[in-house]
This record gives sequence, structure tokens and C-alpha cells, in this order.
Amino acid sequence: MEIAGYAAAILAGIVLGLIGGGGSILTVPILVYLFGIEPVLATGYSLFIVGTTSAIGSYNYFKLKLVHISKAIAFGIPSIISVFLTRALILPAIPSIVMKSGAFTLSKNLFLMLLFAILMLGASYNMIRKKKEHPSVTGKKPQYLLLIINGLFVGLLTGLVGVGGGFMIVPALVLLSRLPMKEAVGTSLTIIAANSLIGFLGERNMLHFDWPLILRITAFTIAGILIGIILSKKISGARLKPAFGWFILAMSIFIIIKETLL
Repeated sequence: MEIAGYAAAILAGIVLGLIGGGGSILTVPILVYLFGIEPVLATGYSLFIVGTTSAIGSYNYFKLKLVHISKAIAFGIPSIISVFLTRALILPAIPSIVMKSGAFTLSKNLFLMLLFAILMLGASYNMIRKKKEHPSVTGKKPQYLLLIINGLFVGLLTGLVGVGGGFMIVPALVLLSRLPMKEAVGTSLTIIAANSLIGFLGERNMLHFDWPLILRITAFTIAGILIGIILSKKISGARLKPAFGWFILAMSIFIIIKETLL
């Protein structure tokens, strides 16, 4: 299963490099189902893997001047605060047994996996639905308040389930900040890197993590994002989004069935 896990890590990196989001949503399922990591721990591992990989990817976009620093700060600061507080305070406060009704027990692990599956459903819908292109609109003022609110929400989700949230960040940057798609992807990766790595600092047990495993998976994911960045020069990430969206939809259904019925 580990070989399949490393191959999947490369795939996650490729998707992240191509479309600036979506790939990180694969990291937790890879850790849970292919490496056997329990869900709460997997969300912590994911923050480091996604953060480091996105940092490498954003550096390449930064060299190409495709990272908008002021928009990254406007979105990133509230998001970083939100993710850090979520990892340090909210996640530890969730009880090990969230709810019990008759024979059904909603454990913390099950709650996080179902929340993750619901998030995947939303991500798949966002990727599959047909949308008009939204190029940068120079005459209109960026909507900073909505950008900040979006950042807070993305930070909460990042902290809870360990995803980068690029599938929400990229559309927000295009629609609310009036950024061209390529610049939105580079800026998204910068925000994901900051979110994930600073959120990871909120971990209480990082000294007890399986660091050799984390670093191996991170190396494969970094290889994937570098491949994705090279492919993005030849392949339109927008064309691949619907196909990847269907894949994410299938995975979310699999998680729901596996966690509740199997």
C-alpha cells in the first residue's frame, strides 16, 4: 500500500501545481487509507506536507512574478490567524465522542472524516460545474471585506481537516481580487503554504510524529508539484478541473460509504 501512497502523493503534487488547489484535498485520504494514519494525526501530517510542497511551488511562481503580495496578505493574515487558533484551541476541544444515539457513535475521527467528505463534495461541485471565465477587471475595486471573510473561513477548514483550501482560494482571488488565473494560482499557493505551515505550529505533539514517513511523502509530493508546474506551461489546468472534480466526487462518496456502512 505504501507504493500506491507515494504514487498518489506525486499525483496530489501534480494537481496542486497545475490548478493551484485541489491536490491537497487528496493528502488526508492518502495518509488515512494508504498509510494507515488515524484521521486526527493525518490532518497534522497533511499541514506540513501541503505547506512545504506549496512553498516550493509558490517560489517558482514568485520568480515568474505571478504572486500578488498585497492580495496574499489581505487573504492570508485572517486565514493564518484562523487556522492557528483552530489547531491550537478548537480541534483539541472537540470531544473523543461527539455524539451517541442508540447503536450509533459519532467519534471525533468519524466526525472529521465525514466533514472532510462533505468538503470534498463541495470541492468537486466547484470543479465540475461549468463557469464563465473571469479575467481581471481593472476598473473595479477589489472586495477586501469579502476576501477577509473568505480567508477566515478557509483558515477554519484548513485547521480542522488539514487541507490547503486552494479550490476556494483561487476563485476568491479571481472574483474578489480581480486577479488573472495564473496570478491567482501563484498567490493561492503562497497563501496555502503560509496557512498550512503556521497552522502546523499549533500542533502539540509534533515531536512524536513519524518524521521519516512525513519527509518521504513530502519529497514525493514536491516532485509532483514541480512536474505540475512544468505541465502547466503546456496544459490548461482549467480543462483538467472537471475531470479531477469527478474523481474527487467519487472519493468523497467512497469515504462516506466506508466510514458509515463498511
